[in-house]
Amino acid sequence: MKKKRFRFQWGAFLLLVFYGGLFFLLFTRMVTLQATGEVEGQELAARAAAKYSKESAITANRGKIYDRNGQVIAEDTLSYRLIAVVSEKATTDKDNPRHVVDPEKTAKILAENIPGMNDEEAIYKRLTKLKDNGEKPYQVEFGNAGRGISHETMSNIKDMKLPGILFVSDLKRYYPNGIFASHLIGFAVKEENQDGSVTTKGKMGLELTYNKELTGKNGKIEYETDAFSYLLPNSEKMVTPAKNGDDIYLTIDKTIQSFLEEAMSKVEMEYNPESMTAIVADPKTGKILAMSQRPTFNPDTREGTNMKWLNEVIEETIEPGSTLKTFTLASAIDTDTWPPNATYMSGKYRVLDREIRDHNNGRGWGPITYLQGFQRSSNTAMAHLLNLIGEDVFYDYLDRFGFGKKTGIDLPNEASGTLLSQYPIQRVTTTFGQGSTVTPIQLIQAMTAIANDGKMMQPYVIDRIVDPSTGRTIQNHKPIEKGQPVSADTAKQVREILASTLTAEHGTAKDFILDEYEVAGKTGTAQIPKASGGYLANEYLYSFLGMAPADNPKLIMYVSVKKPKLKNELGSVPVSKVFKPVMINSLKHLNINPEEVQQVDHTTIQDYTGKNAEAIQVELANDGLQPVIVGSGGKIIDQYPKGPQKLVKGNFVFLKTEGDITLPNFTDWSLRNVLVFKSMANLEIEVVGEGFATSQSVSAGTVISDSSPIVVKLKTPAESFMKDVETASEGEIEHTDD
Repeated sequence: MKKKRFRFQWGAFLLLVFYGGLFFLLFTRMVTLQATGEVEGQELAARAAAKYSKESAITANRGKIYDRNGQVIAEDTLSYRLIAVVSEKATTDKDNPRHVVDPEKTAKILAENIPGMNDEEAIYKRLTKLKDNGEKPYQVEFGNAGRGISHETMSNIKDMKLPGILFVSDLKRYYPNGIFASHLIGFAVKEENQDGSVTTKGKMGLELTYNKELTGKNGKIEYETDAFSYLLPNSEKMVTPAKNGDDIYLTIDKTIQSFLEEAMSKVEMEYNPESMTAIVADPKTGKILAMSQRPTFNPDTREGTNMKWLNEVIEETIEPGSTLKTFTLASAIDTDTWPPNATYMSGKYRVLDREIRDHNNGRGWGPITYLQGFQRSSNTAMAHLLNLIGEDVFYDYLDRFGFGKKTGIDLPNEASGTLLSQYPIQRVTTTFGQGSTVTPIQLIQAMTAIANDGKMMQPYVIDRIVDPSTGRTIQNHKPIEKGQPVSADTAKQVREILASTLTAEHGTAKDFILDEYEVAGKTGTAQIPKASGGYLANEYLYSFLGMAPADNPKLIMYVSVKKPKLKNELGSVPVSKVFKPVMINSLKHLNINPEEVQQVDHTTIQDYTGKNAEAIQVELANDGLQPVIVGSGGKIIDQYPKGPQKLVKGNFVFLKTEGDITLPNFTDWSLRNVLVFKSMANLEIEVVGEGFATSQSVSAGTVISDSSPIVVKLKTPAESFMKDVETASEGEIEHTDD
């Protein structure tokens, strides 16, 4: 048998080497992957997680802003975002297009229906714009104009069945009250971040100042899917909940703020002033209950004309005019240099080469008392008073009242104002509110000392900040006493004199009388400075700084109206048309009973002019009032208070007639009633002291036939009490000696 010869097969050998080497490489790769779990420096587990793990954001709500009673002022609400699909690739069925097929028609309809998107041409360009590579984008959006769309607008556009127009649910910052403390609250808008995400950011007011507190932190949901993005069964979900922004509760009272907005809008429409500001505050705590200005804007639309984007109450200084005389008066009373019955020559006052004039073109009213000067808002009275107080002492009191420095209110960009004192003329004009500058909020803070028996309270608008998820109070603002610039007795005397500016015959604040509450306050008429120096001719800032009820104020209010278009009337008229309805409605809203807090009986008086004084005297007495006839009786020619109006039983009613004056018994009469009698009788009555009458130099029942002065002495209840104690003590000593 022939032996079979072995033949080497190169082809088979090469195949073996090739596949064997390939197997070795694959085996080595598998071992490496098993050992390290990495490819090209990247972990395979991480790459798988990146491909199949999905993440969905949970949007956090921005914190809400509430008034002090929990009424919403600002909150997030459901809205819609507009998307236009412009790529033909979105359409798979020509009979049912899923992209914009008629850009011109679509642009026209969107411009007609969406506020802020009224530029049809711009919308058309956006719908037809190509990418850099010449292709159409898949979809386009429209920035802020395409966000915050209401459900009504969305529904209207959907009804028109525009192909390619989609709406995505979104959150929008919503201000349900419209124009409502707009410069205080501010506004917030959606802004796109660098990473493409969108965040609501405060741009003005509290929305900006407390943006960090109001802004929440988005959460997320993490889960796993297969290659087709279907949720894998039994896959683990990881949820990181969203943290909503903190809620802010203000001291603002929605009802009082609404009263203020309504009154200011009416005056703005009627008088078309250049600007207006107003504040209502609680003098016992410093809480700001309402704050507004004109021109203003709607925070939902940010629409406004001729408007400053700043809070004028806080950030802008003014020359306050005669409202500052309140604090000049307080300084004099507190230093015991106030001479209410001393006289001075009104009209003009010279300071070196400069001349101060009273507001009636320097004519003045001849020699008058300081009390009359204050009631008439005499500038020269304040100039003379400065000599009695002393310049350094006066400026020390202005510092005590907080002028020339920030109040510390919890709002940004507060101005401090400037107290001018370099030259003598500046020191004199500051006494009546010209030259030196203040802010409206400083006037409010200073007035709290007058209303609150000498204790000055720092104004504030934030009551508390609360975490809505836990209910925990993060910040809690409390009333802060800023000192006691004047004594309680001084504050009481100032209130009484301020009240007399409404009731005195020549008082400048008669426009501010309320039917049911006694008001104390001071008017202001300030010249408006030019930017280049000097003052505008016949252009004024009219204002009023007042409180009610006068004997125990529950509210204080400042109103200013700049350059109103007057109709042959005083500048105080438009100011009063804001002050009066807001003050009386707010007091009633707070359940403050007329003439202070306790329930009292009322009766109504009428206009008695032309009627018989003796008959009306009996009628009024039967109604529980105290009628006083000023004259010899007979036909009534004037009366105070005027009728018809409601009065608390026990009040005085003065009935003026012709003839000689018979002096009444002034015992226990208040300063106010003595001054009313003095004014109506036109007698030379010198009032000494404050409080209530205790004695008079001419006996009751005397018929006054000449101009001899009559002295009526008054004492405060505290002084009368101490006198009684001393008298009782003396009596005890005498009894012991016996």
